[in-house]
Amino acid sequence: MTPPTGQRKGRILVVDDQRNMRTTTALLLRSEGYTVDEAGSGEEALAWLADHQIDLLLTDLKMEPMDGIALLKRAMEIAPRLAVIVMTAYGSIETAVEAMRRGAYDYVTKPFKDGELIHRVDKGLEHAGLISAVDLFAGEFKERHGLSSLVGRSQAMRDLTTRISRVAASEATVLVQGESGTGKELVARAIHALSGRSRSPFVPVNCAAITESLLESELFGHARGAFTGAVKARRGLFEEAHGGTIFIDEVTETAPAFQSKLLRVLQEGEVRRVGESTSIKVDVRTVAATNRDIELEVADKRFRQDLYYRLAVVTLVVPPLRERLEDVPTLAQHFLDRANVRSRRPRRFTDSALDHLSTYAFPGNVRELENLVEQAAALAEGDDLGPDDFPLRRKTAEQVFVPAPGNLAPGPVQSLADAVTDAERRAITSALEQSPHDLSRVAEVLGISATTLWRKMKRLGLKTSGEEPQAS
Repeated sequence: MTPPTGQRKGRILVVDDQRNMRTTTALLLRSEGYTVDEAGSGEEALAWLADHQIDLLLTDLKMEPMDGIALLKRAMEIAPRLAVIVMTAYGSIETAVEAMRRGAYDYVTKPFKDGELIHRVDKGLEHAGLISAVDLFAGEFKERHGLSSLVGRSQAMRDLTTRISRVAASEATVLVQGESGTGKELVARAIHALSGRSRSPFVPVNCAAITESLLESELFGHARGAFTGAVKARRGLFEEAHGGTIFIDEVTETAPAFQSKLLRVLQEGEVRRVGESTSIKVDVRTVAATNRDIELEVADKRFRQDLYYRLAVVTLVVPPLRERLEDVPTLAQHFLDRANVRSRRPRRFTDSALDHLSTYAFPGNVRELENLVEQAAALAEGDDLGPDDFPLRRKTAEQVFVPAPGNLAPGPVQSLADAVTDAERRAITSALEQSPHDLSRVAEVLGISATTLWRKMKRLGLKTSGEEPQAS
């Protein structure tokens, strides 16, 4: 091992069994101000990780006797929050993408330019810092939801986590958009926990669960005798959240009259209880959420445009689970760990079970995955959970007619699933033809992560060989 030198900017462990490559890479990183340790084998790296705090692991993939994939797996067991970047030759890109599927943050192809490596290392250390920051969440958040419920290793979740950390430090109102079950409340709690208001209340309210007649009283409070049953004065949730954050879920389910009053509260920073004539000042940060297309709601006059602009100072979009399936194994393990604690049984996944789950579209998103894991943990006969313990609800695709070219007569019948598969194959093939040697560029053009791209290529039977992909 080489002792750490230089000004601390982040501590990196470089692992490569080729001494010249390892030394050159370490010197480059030290020149940028990083503290760098070196290891000549996977075994040596694991021993170092067990005794030292490392921020980022930079490892070669082709090593003997322990290769980079095996090192990645063992390293994540020792330091789950460790950022890992793998180094690989061009011909091993498939293996690098597999490493990302197993939890690596990124990969870099040898020979690499100095600037490219520094850029990827900077991003990896930034991500590791965000995970550490999220780990400092309030105890109730951490205990109830766990780090893995929000933080994933997919590019989509990295981007979301970055935006959360940036907006949390401000006082801007935030609109969180996403399908049901994606974790919109988790995002709101993360914003609160990372903000200067974290020691004050976080107050959630689901507008869809409260009748229109009671919603105003619930949020703004009421005076004694304001309506039948109001036997005493009551503070509303905005007052309860004074100094902290109020989370207004399913805000598009509200009526126009209520929207007008909510807009006034956001503009004036004060609430008026139902039945009273005086206002009360409140210091509250508002985070709202919806599972609808709010811009369409505005266009159709079902949601006030001025309220939309007031709420959406910053908009965060939580990706559906089907767009980040590489996070499924991490999330599933998190839910199984919780179930194991409750049941006091050492359940574990087989590799085939995780592969099985990672091919499912999850229309119910993270909530559906949690339900599947808890059900399997409760009903499985043995401690090893296999594919048969997860009966996925794969519905028969709806049959649709495809109009024949040039007329309105129906053409051949094609299932919706087949139509989507054909469209994916055409899009990926076209992008691969433009950049046959750069999967990262192909993924960027398609708007998906490299691991998602590789998974789709594997499912569709597409390969990169020579100059163009071939269907097998």
